[in-house]
Amino acid sequence: MKNSDNPTPTATNKGVKNNIVQPSPDAASELKDFFIDSLKDIYWAENALVSALPKMASNATSPTLTSAILEHLAVTENQVKRLEKVFELLGESAEGKKCEAMAGLLKEGDSILLETVPGAVRDAGIIAASQKIEHYEIATYGTLCAFAKTLGENDVAKLLTQTLAEEKEADCVLSDVALNTVNMVAAE
Repeated sequence: MKNSDNPTPTATNKGVKNNIVQPSPDAASELKDFFIDSLKDIYWAENALVSALPKMASNATSPTLTSAILEHLAVTENQVKRLEKVFELLGESAEGKKCEAMAGLLKEGDSILLETVPGAVRDAGIIAASQKIEHYEIATYGTLCAFAKTLGENDVAKLLTQTLAEEKEADCVLSDVALNTVNMVAAE
C-alpha cells in the first residue's frame, strides 16, 4: 500500500469535520436562491450608502472630494433603481436584507470621522473608507455578474455589469483625488 492511499492527519485536515457549520432552516440550497439572497444584501447596502454619502460629503473639505462623493451619490441612486429592475426581471420583489459587511464598513467610516480633525487627514480617511466600500462592491457585483451569467439571466447580467463598471470608475476617481491632491496635502 502506498503512503498516499492511507492519508494521515495533517495540520490542514486535522479536525476539519469539527468545523462544519449547520445551515439555518431557510438556507439557500440552489444557486438562484443564493443569488437572490445576495441581491437583497447589496440592495440594502446601496440604500445604506444613499443615506451615508451625504454625511461623507459634508465632512470632506476638499472640493474635489466633495464633488466626487456627490457625483457618486447620484450614481448610487441610479444603481438602486437598476437593482429594482433586476428584481423585476427575476420576478422578485425588491427588498433588502441587512448587509453586515456594509454595516461594518460604514461604522468604520464613522470611526474615521471621529478619529480625525477636519482637513486633509480626514479627507484621506474618507477616501480610505470609501475605497474599502468600493472594493467590497466591486467584489460583490463581480460575483453577482458571474451568478447571473451561470443562471442564464443575461439581461440581469448586463445590468449588473453596468453597475460593476461604475463601481470600478468610482474607485479610480477616488484614487486620482487621493494621489493628485489630498494625500500630498495631508502629508505636509
